[in-house]
Amino acid sequence: MKRRTLDVIIAGGGLLVALLLAVLGLALAGEHAFATSYVKEELAAQKITFATADKLTDSEKGWKPGSTCLTAYAGQPMESGAQAECYAKYYIREHMDASAKTAGFPGATYATLGSIRTDLTAQVTAAKAKGDTAAADAAQKKFDSATSLRTTMQSGETLSGLLLTVYGFSVIGDKADLAANVLYLLAALMVAISLAGFVHAYVTPKEKVLFAPVGTGTRVPSGA
Repeated sequence: MKRRTLDVIIAGGGLLVALLLAVLGLALAGEHAFATSYVKEELAAQKITFATADKLTDSEKGWKPGSTCLTAYAGQPMESGAQAECYAKYYIREHMDASAKTAGFPGATYATLGSIRTDLTAQVTAAKAKGDTAAADAAQKKFDSATSLRTTMQSGETLSGLLLTVYGFSVIGDKADLAANVLYLLAALMVAISLAGFVHAYVTPKEKVLFAPVGTGTRVPSGA
C-alpha cells in the first residue's frame, strides 16, 4: 500500500471521528440549554423572591456556613438551580428548625413527630384514666403543638424536597454542558491531527510504498 493512501485513509477517519464528537457535543449542549430554560421557567412560575438583606435576621444569616448565600441572593427572584438549593437548605430548613425549637421539640422532623404524637396520645389517655386533669391538659397541649408543627414540617419538607430536585436537574444540565465542551475540544484536536495527516500525505512521494513484498532475487541457471 502506498504511504500517501494510508495517510489519507487515516486522516479521513479522523475527520469522521471529529464530526461524531461534534454532533455528540451539540446534543449535550442542547440538553444543557433545555435544562437551564426548564429550571428557570418552573422556578419563575413559583414567584419566589429572596428576602432583602435588611429583612434577614441574624439567625437566618448565620444559621450555617452556607447561609451566606441568602445575603448573596437577597432581593433576587429565584430562577436558577443554585438559588433553589440555597433557599431550600438555608431558608426553609432554618425556619423549620426554629419552628421546632419554638414548639418545644428541637431537632424534630416530620418523621420523628409521628412517634412523638403517638407517645403524647398515650400520655393523655393514661392521665385521663387516672383522673389527673392537669396532666391530661398538659399532654393534650403538647400533642396539639406537635400536630401543628408536623403540618408545618410537612409543607416545609415538601417544598424543600421539590426545590432540591430542581437543583439536581440543573446540576445534570451543567454536567452536560461541561461534557459538551470537552467533546468540542476533542473534536478540534481530531481535526488538527487529521489536517496534519493530509499535509503529510501531500508531502509524501507518490512512489513511496509501505509493506512492499521482499524480492526473492534472480535465479542463476545451473551449469552457467
